[in-house]
This record gives sequence, structure tokens and C-alpha cells, in this order.
Amino acid sequence: MKIDWDRRHCARHGHVTYAPDETALRERLRVETKFGTAWRCLRCGDFVLGDPHGSGPAENAPLVPRGKVLRDLFILRFLAIERAVRGVFIVLVAAAVWKFSNSQDSVRRLFDEYLDVFRPVFKHFHYDLDHSPVVGSIQKTFGYKHSTLVLVAVLLLAYALIELVEAGGLWYAKRWAEYLTVVATAAFLPLEIYELTEHISWLKIATLVLNILAVLYIALAKRLFGLRGGRKAFDEERESASLLEVETSAGVMV
Repeated sequence: MKIDWDRRHCARHGHVTYAPDETALRERLRVETKFGTAWRCLRCGDFVLGDPHGSGPAENAPLVPRGKVLRDLFILRFLAIERAVRGVFIVLVAAAVWKFSNSQDSVRRLFDEYLDVFRPVFKHFHYDLDHSPVVGSIQKTFGYKHSTLVLVAVLLLAYALIELVEAGGLWYAKRWAEYLTVVATAAFLPLEIYELTEHISWLKIATLVLNILAVLYIALAKRLFGLRGGRKAFDEERESASLLEVETSAGVMV
């Protein structure tokens, strides 16, 4: 089912109307009804009763996102939410690592106590906890120095900050955030691929696929790094999204 992004956005955020000074174009965007004057929405094209939201020369009309631009904005905000959730999670992990670094011995003793309790239970189900990869990974962390754990916590916080900055910028469709997302995400792809060679999981595969698609989509759709005409082509496409611009380009204005 094809999504009408224009009407979907207007239904949620309202219409945008404008009365241009140019007579021919003004008449094209206005209609008289028995209920009063209605103005054509610059986004969805429907006529809306009431006074226009603005007026003036056509060149001063608001640049209203329409169609593909709205679809791109929806996808960017989905990625922004994903980045924000990931950033918050990494902050929590960094806090846990920091706390663990300050009470490493007590955590180790507590872990060994619980391991002794659950060892017979898992043995009953023919699972050897002493040779478990998960248990082995946890026990390995107990041998890390305090300074190493602090460094890991700091690096995790830095990574989380990048994710949260990306989230904020993508939510508002900032071009610098799109560049940051593509560069930062692409930089971590080799690490994600390496992790798959160590241990394969559906979560890792899904994350890798999502990040690859995000890099390709943003770079191509937003014409970053000179792709598909670069910034100039992107701006031209963006300006043509306004219905008023379309009407003007059609030669309506005299």
C-alpha cells in the first residue's frame, strides 16, 4: 500500500497555506465556497477554509517538505530513535563498568558464590558452567586492571556521546548529522564484521545489516560526498518540493 506522506503529515501537524502577491498564482491557490474562502495547502494540495497562514511575494513562500522529503524525514527519525536508544544503553553499560572497576573484588566474590550455587542446577541439565563461553568471558574481566576498566568506561561514554549527537541531529534532519552518521557508522562496520567471525548471533547480524543500509540510504538519498549531483542537486530537489514552486515553474505566474 502506497503511503501518502503529504496527507499523513498534514493530518498530524496541520496544513500550510500561503497567499502570494502575484495575481494569477494567487487565484490558482484560492477558491470561493459557500462557507467562505479556501486556500490550497502547499503540502498536500487540499483546499482549506480560513485565512492563509502567510502572504507576500511567491519567492518568500515557506519551503514546505513534501512527498519524498517527508519519507526521508520519517526514516531519519527512525534512525534517530535507534541511535538514542543505543546511546542510552551504552551510557548504562559505561556506568556499570565504572562501578565494577571500583568494586572489582567484591563483585568477583559475589559471582563465585552464585556460580557455586547454580553449578549443580546446570549440571542437572547437562550444562557445564565451568566451560561456558559466557562465564569464561565474565571471569576474564576480573583480571583486568582498574585503569583498563576506567579507560573502557571513558571510551564507552565517548561512543555513547557520538550516538546521542547523531540522534539529535538526525531528528532535525541536519546535514552535518547525516555526514557524522555515515562516517561514524562506516568506521565501526569492520569491527562489527570481526565480531561476527568471533561469535554469530541474530542480533549482531541485524545490527550489521541495519547499519549498512543506513550508510547506503543516507549517503545516496541525501546526496552526500558529491553522490548523485551532491549538495546542489539536493537543494534543487528540496526547493522543488513546494507546491507553490511547482505552480510557478509551470508558468502560472504572470
